Amino acid sequence: MIAILRKIEKVVIRIAILANVSGAFVLLALVAIMNVDVVSRNLFNAPFRGVVEIVIFSLALIVFLQLPDVVRTGRLTRSDGFLGLLRATRPRLGHGLSRILDAIACIFMGLIVWTVWPEFTESFESCHFFTAPEFGIQKTGNFWLDFKTALGRCDYFGTPGILKAPWWPVRLVIAFGCAWAAILFFFKTIFGDTDPQHVTAQTSGEV
Repeated sequence: MIAILRKIEKVVIRIAILANVSGAFVLLALVAIMNVDVVSRNLFNAPFRGVVEIVIFSLALIVFLQLPDVVRTGRLTRSDGFLGLLRATRPRLGHGLSRILDAIACIFMGLIVWTVWPEFTESFESCHFFTAPEFGIQKTGNFWLDFKTALGRCDYFGTPGILKAPWWPVRLVIAFGCAWAAILFFFKTIFGDTDPQHVTAQTSGEV
């Protein structure tokens, strides 16, 4: 059973690292867009339309794409001075308390997923990608035309006439990030964080 869990954990960790890399690419794209906005605003007096909406959208993607790997490496912001001291003086009690805290974190991440998932499904279903819409333009059979029309029906955020983006990708990423963080907290609870794959601030010597 332990061997099977270890194999599953390796797959989960690889996906977490891949999500972290994806978040880094989103960050690079955001930096590029902001630089274009600065240049076009100052040199050509033509600011990039929708940059504020893009920043809001991108930040949510970056945070929750990188959250699982942050959990894996033990760099999630928390107050752990007392826990670090307890580990130094009473290692068994400290590691036991750390596992309890990881279990609580797993539960809270699961609650976030439980809250966000219905919001994701509701916003996704508002697009009617696979079902006939109740009103408006009906499906024509042309994939790209129907896809563009469906995007226009989606529950969106932004400013009409400037930039609109559907909500469901952000909510999907939030659900994914929290779900993967919950899984990683689960493995930390089972195996502890002294494992090389579970580097934390205390075990790495950062605190």
